[in-house]
Amino acid sequence: MAPASRPVGGIALLITIIAVLAPVLYRFASPYLAILSPYIESLSPSSITKTFSSSSQAVEHTSSSTSSSSSFTCLPHTYTTEIVSLDPLLIYIDSFLSPAEIAALLAAGEPAFAPSRVFKAGRRQGTADRTSASAALPRDDPAVACVLARAEAFLGGLLDAARGDDVGPPQLVRYTAGQRFNRHRDWYERPQPARGGMRGRGRTWNRVASFFAVLQDGCTGGETWFPLVNATTTTTTTTTTMASGTDGGDGAEGAGRRFWRAHEDGGLAFRPVAGNALFWVNLFANGTGDERTVHAGLPLEDGLKTAMNIWPRKFYA
Repeated sequence: MAPASRPVGGIALLITIIAVLAPVLYRFASPYLAILSPYIESLSPSSITKTFSSSSQAVEHTSSSTSSSSSFTCLPHTYTTEIVSLDPLLIYIDSFLSPAEIAALLAAGEPAFAPSRVFKAGRRQGTADRTSASAALPRDDPAVACVLARAEAFLGGLLDAARGDDVGPPQLVRYTAGQRFNRHRDWYERPQPARGGMRGRGRTWNRVASFFAVLQDGCTGGETWFPLVNATTTTTTTTTTMASGTDGGDGAEGAGRRFWRAHEDGGLAFRPVAGNALFWVNLFANGTGDERTVHAGLPLEDGLKTAMNIWPRKFYA
């Protein structure tokens, strides 16, 4: 039994030594512990859990946003067109956007909404004439690229790629109750110089045409009014398929008539319908602007209206 008593005695001796030296060690180490205490506290198990949790949420949010964008697929799409006016040319496009495209476009633009501005007196500025909100859309977003390709195909030979013409930077615009955009035109009196970061640097450009496509129509009021445009008596309805697909609209001749009315002060007023769009030509062949394309976003009575602006640009030497 004697051998077993030695380890026990050794342990007792070690404990005695630690007990004697502990106060000395504490007195020596306490200044350093005071300095390190904030950092030691920050590395507590609870704080580590919080940090890991926050990092996981951030990764999850980024992953969700990325997957939302990367999961979009540009599918073949069919829409129908109806000539509303031949001179100036104004076309109503039924089912220009699909529900999946609308959802993806809204997701792409939602974080960027800010008060709308106009280009006036050589600079961008706010104005009481335009009280909506706007959001620039990234051209490299898959849904944005898909819709811009459709718009470019719609334009046919109106744009000259060799000259540098393009569909321009797209934009979302949003109206809530009471908001409006008074009478205005999309084209400029004089071609604008290509500013820093723009394509076609060193040349001038103007908006040769316009697309106005509605994404959200949960509202009353908010019609798009062309006071100087009257309906062509004979209408022409055409169904266009991008590659292949199923008919996105009803395709009935004259079906677009239910989407607009004769305005009491003249011209035509188009009510917002999600997925549908208007297209019109802004410039004459000589490059001057057509005053008859002046239009307005009438005040929203209630609800929400969101639309997409596409302004194809023609460049000049």
